[in-house]
Amino acid sequence: MSKLFVGIDVSSRKNVIHFMLPDGSKHSSFSVDNNFNGARLLVRMIISALVELQLQNVVIGLEATSVYGDNLIFFLRESSDLAKFQPDLHILNPKQVKKFKDAYPDLPKNDPVDAFIIADALRFGRITNKLHTDDYRYQALKTLTRARFFAVQNLTKEKQRFMNYLFMKFSSFTQDKVFSDSFGASALSLYTEFDSVEELAAMNLTELTDFIRKTGRNRFPDPDAVAKAIQAAVRSSYRLPKTLVDSVNQVLALSIIYMRSLKEQIKSFDKAIELQLQSIPNTLTSVKGIGLVFSAGIIAEVGDIKRFSNQAALAKYAGLVWTQHQSGNYEAQNTRLINSGNRFLKYYLTEAAYSLLRCDAEFKRYYSLKKSEVNRGQVKRALALTARKLVRLVFALLKDNKLYIAPEV
Repeated sequence: MSKLFVGIDVSSRKNVIHFMLPDGSKHSSFSVDNNFNGARLLVRMIISALVELQLQNVVIGLEATSVYGDNLIFFLRESSDLAKFQPDLHILNPKQVKKFKDAYPDLPKNDPVDAFIIADALRFGRITNKLHTDDYRYQALKTLTRARFFAVQNLTKEKQRFMNYLFMKFSSFTQDKVFSDSFGASALSLYTEFDSVEELAAMNLTELTDFIRKTGRNRFPDPDAVAKAIQAAVRSSYRLPKTLVDSVNQVLALSIIYMRSLKEQIKSFDKAIELQLQSIPNTLTSVKGIGLVFSAGIIAEVGDIKRFSNQAALAKYAGLVWTQHQSGNYEAQNTRLINSGNRFLKYYLTEAAYSLLRCDAEFKRYYSLKKSEVNRGQVKRALALTARKLVRLVFALLKDNKLYIAPEV
């Protein structure tokens, strides 16, 4: 086995490198700057070691560490000098590397040791995640879908924070379903245009009805009933001390601005994602219920479907497989999903599966069946199993590049 194994411990400023020989012995250990010049030096050092040792190939690995290793991986992938040695690039799961390190109980925790562990994991060949970056269209799409994912997460968190402060101002509005949409135009106008419970309570019912009709653009079927519900909620709401009124109003107003900004961001991401997706084969939208966002998120995280040997490998990559607990004649029936896997892909598959329940009779039937099989955790279990079923469909559609035809139920 004429290979040089290179473990890289990445940080924002420095990359610590460990060169390991095929027999596990150390060739060298050093650090380079995490920049363009440092990457060029690393390539020269790798080539020098390969020539010196008369080795034919190099296996390079680093842990998935935020964005700090991305530029280095792209540089190594595009290096024409390194290409002649057929570099085998891997991005390793930090949890798996940590478990591998547990086999060395006396090792300290520092960057050189971490680089050694990565190199040794590559040498054993049991912990690998080969990089597939021949087509950067998937990486470009992933950049957009992940940015959208975090924008949606931030919007969800901000809505929860907003509702907490709204409880301080109008407590019963968060307890009673006064508006069908707590963040609709009428609701937001009401929250901000009236400074206190007392001011809203003093308003004439006719005036309040006109306010609801105007801000709702005549979309409420019964604005008078909404106005009465608002006044009932006002009567049962706590009265906020006057010294806190202004600060709470300011927080609510700024929160609304932030939420609107996030919504605009998400709209812009959707347009960019749609444009980027046009250059990538996509048959997933042929499944009713899997729209542009879910299909883009799944395709971005899956990348080239050819890197998965079968649908089971794809499910494992998504973290949609269950642990096994067996000893002798005993085997546990209730097991958990594995803790590893691509959390973004798992999210998009689960959300897409939930969406399919409203649109696809076969998935709805399957979900109901799995939900009825147990007495505890029915919803969570059934949804996970439905997402696992969706993996099989996604793999088939992407592998064969064919459209989906829903079965008759």
